[in-house]
Amino acid sequence: MASSEVDQKFLGKLAKAVEPDNPLLASVLFRILGLSINLSAQLIKARKQRRQDAAQEAAALDLTCHIVWLSREGLVLLQQYVLPMVGNYVELKVLAYKLRASFYHIFVLFHNTPPVSTMGLNTPESQSATAVPVLPAHVDKGKGIATDDQDANPSRGGPVGPPPGFGPVPPTAFLMKPGDYLPEAHRYFREAVQLADDLLWGSHSLRLSVKTEYAAFLYECVHDAEGSRKVAKDTIAEVYEATEGIDNDMFNDACELVTVLGKMMKRGLGSNTTLRSKVQGSSVGAQGTPQGEQSEAGAPSGMI
Repeated sequence: MASSEVDQKFLGKLAKAVEPDNPLLASVLFRILGLSINLSAQLIKARKQRRQDAAQEAAALDLTCHIVWLSREGLVLLQQYVLPMVGNYVELKVLAYKLRASFYHIFVLFHNTPPVSTMGLNTPESQSATAVPVLPAHVDKGKGIATDDQDANPSRGGPVGPPPGFGPVPPTAFLMKPGDYLPEAHRYFREAVQLADDLLWGSHSLRLSVKTEYAAFLYECVHDAEGSRKVAKDTIAEVYEATEGIDNDMFNDACELVTVLGKMMKRGLGSNTTLRSKVQGSSVGAQGTPQGEQSEAGAPSGMI
């Protein structure tokens, strides 16, 4: 996603390329690169933390807020300073559209209402666990139950819940407006994919980065396993059909992304090419990793 190594490489390379003609754009790209590197470390922590119990809720909340804040700041920089200036740049335009979709991908994972992922804390279980506790009645040294004025007159104060019909709000609501970011994220991914198809050749590593994260988004957020596998399969076919030459660095990135796409092409399938049941999907192999899937701690950024 916005923290992938391929995106970071292009951010640094393109920032240097545009610096002589547009120092402002270059400085913003370098700032987004710094945010991306920081965000990458936080997302790795979040993947590891998802395996832990609820005893570390405070640390998980802090991490989720940090991830949402970094993504929000990156999106603001992108929308205000980068997207209006990318009209004359091919790779930078594709990268900017991809980054916008990536930031929304993170919002869907960690901030969406209603939640569509187990990432972050905006789930029914976490909301009930982090809800304001009910204070017990006070015992007055054997003289009976002492009641507060608030108990006698509830209108005077106490924990305030959400308005009727609005339901619980995510714990990151103070950072940005709660809501359903899934439709916007899906629209931005389709725009980035279309732009990459129009402007870049089949084996271009930036194009593969767009397709890889789109396949991950379809699987984990849209819950369209078949659509995700189709994107991965079609992208691999396009890579092998490409005839354009690429340098060694781009070739290595393309090989790595094709490997990831190959795993995603089989994601959600059992040995008989049928969808796993929920029980089978949660079974753990000998190494502590769900069978048929890559471990979360070592998964590329586009496979969150």
